Amino acid sequence: MISKSDILETIQMIDGQNLDVRTITCAINLCDCISDDVKRTCDKVYQKITSRAERLVEVGKELAAEYGIPIVNKRVSVTPIANIGASCRGYIQLARTLDRAAKTLGIDFIGGYSALVHKSMTEFEAEFLDTLPEALTVTDKVCASVNVASSKAGINMDAVRRLGEIILKTAYNTRGADGIGCAKLVVFCNSVEDNPFMAGAYSGFGEGDAV
Repeated sequence: MISKSDILETIQMIDGQNLDVRTITCAINLCDCISDDVKRTCDKVYQKITSRAERLVEVGKELAAEYGIPIVNKRVSVTPIANIGASCRGYIQLARTLDRAAKTLGIDFIGGYSALVHKSMTEFEAEFLDTLPEALTVTDKVCASVNVASSKAGINMDAVRRLGEIILKTAYNTRGADGIGCAKLVVFCNSVEDNPFMAGAYSGFGEGDAV
């Protein structure tokens, strides 16, 4: 049975110690959005994100009101965009589409502008990496990540070298906003398969349609 002291302690945690739920994240699989046409891919990505996460913010507010504990951030993560855009190569358009979807939903961040290159790097992944500075400059809510190493595969030093240059360019491009582009980019070693935490969030290939 809940005692009076338990109730008062909970109130104190919320009121005086800022107890909250830091975030809720909806992970969305975009593999069925792949096509060789940039506009078609972007349209399908936007439609799927805005439909699958349509009530994320609303439900977050309902839960916060029901339990009396604030839910600070509402976020979405998606399948790594390096793979989703491999056929159409419209990476900047996809970044803008993710940003537009995030603003339509009213969420705080959207993650998954990502690539997994810890073993090697394909031509399309190399092209994707080159878009990171621009993508993180022209968007507000898009977060990016790159996995460049793992204990099993070792370190992809070519990717590490490229990321050093990319970080410098991203910092320069967003120098007027305190280098915010770099705060939205994570370089991983041993990235977990399904990461819900920004800025490195992405939906893993083993997940379902929406989680």
